[in-house]
Amino acid sequence: MKFFVDTADIDAIAELNDLGMVDGVTTNPSLILKSGRDILEVTKEICDLVSGPVSAEVVALDSDAMIAEGRKLAEIAENIAVKLPLTWDGLKACKVLSGEGKMVNVTLCFSANQALLAAKAGATFISPFIGRLDDINIDGMDLIEDIRTIYDNYGFETNILAASIRSVAHVQDCARIGADVMTAPPEVIKKLASHPLTNAGLDQFMKDWAKTGQKIL
Repeated sequence: MKFFVDTADIDAIAELNDLGMVDGVTTNPSLILKSGRDILEVTKEICDLVSGPVSAEVVALDSDAMIAEGRKLAEIAENIAVKLPLTWDGLKACKVLSGEGKMVNVTLCFSANQALLAAKAGATFISPFIGRLDDINIDGMDLIEDIRTIYDNYGFETNILAASIRSVAHVQDCARIGADVMTAPPEVIKKLASHPLTNAGLDQFMKDWAKTGQKIL
């Protein structure tokens, strides 16, 4: 499973990228706002830093304007994935932009039927939102599993990009079910390394080592 980092924070991306933990980046209007940066400027900087796909989202609502914005965003770098909302107009834009050879990430997916439409429209990535479904007492992992089954049934090549990841349990479940990609905030990715038994074991080792009175360096 590929790891995308869900942020427009350059320093956070660079730290994870240096460890080989970044296969791509996802951004959205909310993350651009949080960064306080110009969308074209910060997106270009991210694309220069990361070799994998970098999702940049349109803000238009009608298909013609989405296509125009998508083409503008795609000019930033070759690794741009144009991010489109899963609306009828978004699907129209997906068909056109994917037909032009551009990577397209269809976002705000909350049903398997929506994911099926995105795949048929030629989406490179489909982004089902796990956490937001959990928020309304619907198990988001059921959606990931349903999309995986449907895509495998018919050989769709659209990558399942699990989004709205809120916890390390989400990451593990996505990997178990077979999501192609997950995107998560930097803090969630860092938490994957943590376990209380690791901390307890290390603490005991350090106490025992101190008793030996030895040094390695």
